[in-house]
Amino acid sequence: MEIVAAVFMDDIELRSVPGPSTRIDLAGVQFSAPAPAPVPVSIAPHLVVLVWNPPSGDELGALEVVFRPYEGDEEAEPLARNAQPLQIEPGKFNYRLVRAELMFEDYETVVAHCRIGDGPIRKVPYTLLPPVEG
Repeated sequence: MEIVAAVFMDDIELRSVPGPSTRIDLAGVQFSAPAPAPVPVSIAPHLVVLVWNPPSGDELGALEVVFRPYEGDEEAEPLARNAQPLQIEPGKFNYRLVRAELMFEDYETVVAHCRIGDGPIRKVPYTLLPPVEG
């Protein structure tokens, strides 16, 4: 199995089109957001991971997402971790939603390290910005 894409977003909707084929509509794709309140603050952004299983692929796998601070990227203590099983028919696509409670002590960037099994890591940044005044 392979990760095709991973992004933070507000909403996801599936719809069928002739073929039969499926469309995945993502709304509010984002890589940053203003904090709902001054730090320290806890937020839970939604990450969607799109996965393809090649025709010769194994039907079973495991998705792991580890959230780490940007500074010290690989060596930093994880802020959160999510692991979930995957079962995708060979030759097909699927997706997984990942939501983690992240505690921010400052306005900074967190990186979601996404991988399937021992495969390559896909990194997705998410930056917490100061709250919007007004």
